[in-house]
Amino acid sequence: MATRTDTRAPAPQASDSHDLIRVHGARVNNLKDVSVEIPKRRLTVFTGVSGSGKSSLVFSTIAAESQRMINETYSAFVQGFMPTLARPEVDVLEGLTTAIIVDQQRLGADPRSTVGTVTDANAMLRILFSRLGEPHIGPPGAYAFNVPSVRASGAITVERGNKKTVKATFDRTGGMCPRCEGRGTVSDIDLTQLYDDSKSLSEGAFTIPGWKSDSQWTVQVYAQSGFVDPDKPIRRYTRKELQDFLYGEPVKVKVNGVNLTYEGLIPKIQKSFLSKDKEAMQPHIRAFVERAVTFTTCPECEGTRLSEGARSSKIDRVSIADACAMQISDLAAWVRGLDEPSVAPLLTALGGTLDSFVEIGLGYLSLDRPSGTLSGGEAQRVKMIRHLGSSLTDVTYVFDEPTIGLHPHDIQRMNGLLLRLRDKGNTVLVVEHKPETIVIADHIVDLGPGAGTAGGTVCFEGTVEGLRAGDTVTGRHFDDRAAVKKTVREPTGVLEIRGAHTHNLRDVDVDVPLGVLTVVTGVAGSGKSSLVHGSIPPGENVVSVDQGAIRGSRRSNPATYTGLLDPIRKAFAKASDVKPALFSANSEGACPGCNGAGVVYSDLAMMVGVASTCDECEGKRFQPAVLEYRFAGRDISEVLAMSVTEAEEFFGTGEGRVPAAHRVLGRLSDVGLGYLSLGQPLTTLSGGERQRLKLATHMAEKGGVYVLDEPTAGLHLADVQQLLGLLDRIVDSGTSVVVVEHHQAVMAHADWIIDLGPGAGHDGGRIVFEGTPADLVAGRATLTGEHLAAYVGA
Repeated sequence: MATRTDTRAPAPQASDSHDLIRVHGARVNNLKDVSVEIPKRRLTVFTGVSGSGKSSLVFSTIAAESQRMINETYSAFVQGFMPTLARPEVDVLEGLTTAIIVDQQRLGADPRSTVGTVTDANAMLRILFSRLGEPHIGPPGAYAFNVPSVRASGAITVERGNKKTVKATFDRTGGMCPRCEGRGTVSDIDLTQLYDDSKSLSEGAFTIPGWKSDSQWTVQVYAQSGFVDPDKPIRRYTRKELQDFLYGEPVKVKVNGVNLTYEGLIPKIQKSFLSKDKEAMQPHIRAFVERAVTFTTCPECEGTRLSEGARSSKIDRVSIADACAMQISDLAAWVRGLDEPSVAPLLTALGGTLDSFVEIGLGYLSLDRPSGTLSGGEAQRVKMIRHLGSSLTDVTYVFDEPTIGLHPHDIQRMNGLLLRLRDKGNTVLVVEHKPETIVIADHIVDLGPGAGTAGGTVCFEGTVEGLRAGDTVTGRHFDDRAAVKKTVREPTGVLEIRGAHTHNLRDVDVDVPLGVLTVVTGVAGSGKSSLVHGSIPPGENVVSVDQGAIRGSRRSNPATYTGLLDPIRKAFAKASDVKPALFSANSEGACPGCNGAGVVYSDLAMMVGVASTCDECEGKRFQPAVLEYRFAGRDISEVLAMSVTEAEEFFGTGEGRVPAAHRVLGRLSDVGLGYLSLGQPLTTLSGGERQRLKLATHMAEKGGVYVLDEPTAGLHLADVQQLLGLLDRIVDSGTSVVVVEHHQAVMAHADWIIDLGPGAGHDGGRIVFEGTPADLVAGRATLTGEHLAAYVGA
């Protein structure tokens, strides 16, 4: 190795000056000409109340522009297959580096998507078994539950030069179980939920949502198909009529002069309801599916999703189904125990991926766990796995609340990972509310001062000490500590859970007290959600608010999602003596120029599409004639432009009084969404805003027990106190509240705590404490007790 004799410091290069990301004049969403300078190769945390503009600055401005510029380096042909991104509304963006985004978006809930498939661990396992499995059954696809076995033979015509017809045979071995088609479960439909067999079709026998009307096309196809007698009760059908009615093959029929397709009722239901993600359905449709369809473990593959051949091939008496069912920490140990030089690089890569699961605190999962069942925090950490061992430097990593779903014990480990990424020479940008993570920041950008239109400005830039001393909302609440309750409520009864064994629970027996605020705690993976969501007996009048994403397009807004628009439309219709449908931008009142979207989109293939405000309605979304109808002096577009607080006053008194609308608006105010405008698209809401919008909607349901899954997710320190006040009001009204939560302020405020653990996965699943917060702090016998005691300063 050559020795260096020149010991002088190298002359400064112009490139050394690029150590800042400069943002000037950002106006995305609610940002008001924001200008910031973010140091590179440092950990910068963005704070502020929910809806203050953090995500707009970090994700919609900095990360979005970085992604757009990288996409532009590809050829036009490749860009045609990629999502088209518009340039963010910002004057200057300098010093950007490649951005790797790790957001909170839930992983796809496709029935065939598992932890193994989304992390590529399954792909490596398949190669391993195709090389070492005995007996050998084929290439990696033979071990894949997403690949069906296919056989075909016949003549094919090759159109090249002189056309030539040749005989061809095709044979592919896949690992998919033919019975359940790789889903692991088979469905059984309860016919009594589909129709009343004492009635005929003309008497309205169908009980399927949306199939009640005789004039409905679907019903008419069955009534006029000629396969069944529409005037005969279904229970009197002959065997052939019943077979045609339930299982008939698709065939063209003429109904009222129109050609339509007739198909048996069972395949029709399977295509129209069972092929969709249940969580994406409207509530009444989902309730119907849950009533009418029972899912049972596939008897052929026993839930493994794999064909008999794939299950028969083994390495050291372990099949690929056994490997995927193992807890990942155990699977990592098994892979390390394989000594096969012929696949050494594969074993190294697979072992590294599995070790990353353990390191990030997800060693308790198994590879066959459906990805749709992961919580928001688990999904985010799964996405982090591929970046942990990366050798890339000078990259910008962007995280959206990486501590969501983490116990205080696990947050320390997450902090270590963030600092490790920074110390490799990367820029780490984190949107966060938890003081435990804010405190490790090199630089802090605090946005606010409020949310929505009251936010969008930078209130503070600097260090943690400067934030503590500063007079911002975050600074004032940074060292807030809730005290343990002196007196707790007395239970009015108990909800018995006996022998709970969902996932990793070990025959847990526990009495959940009623009439009080009960908090279920424990490290991530200890079995909290399994206990609360999987074991509370049905029929107990339970209203469950989980972390599932709100579904909705840019046409959806808080008014449509909460059902607020229905009473408002009726009030407008009654005042003007016209149809309510006129006051819907998705129905008869829609502007014909933009179909009620307010903007006109021009698709430019691989270039960014252009959205321009509609000339006809000027972005108001309604026909001019509709805007002439007024209610209490306002037209419908003016009402949708109101904030919740303004609308609550408008619909609460005087000639604008609409009690049904006022009740919904009151609930939105209770959860702290008074600043939202009624017509703001759901796609622009932050994670915390969506969670509270869902909570406000569920508060309308009459239930004896409310089950809330981490309601503090996405909430600023200042908003947690308001949430605790809301929970107190719900309990004082006579409703029992059970909260799965990691936030120590909620634990301290509880009347009763149920702590699971002591660890995660097969190290958890047991009750390690039951009692009051004061007893938990005094005993300090569990991880939760230690952290809560440190939090309250005991």
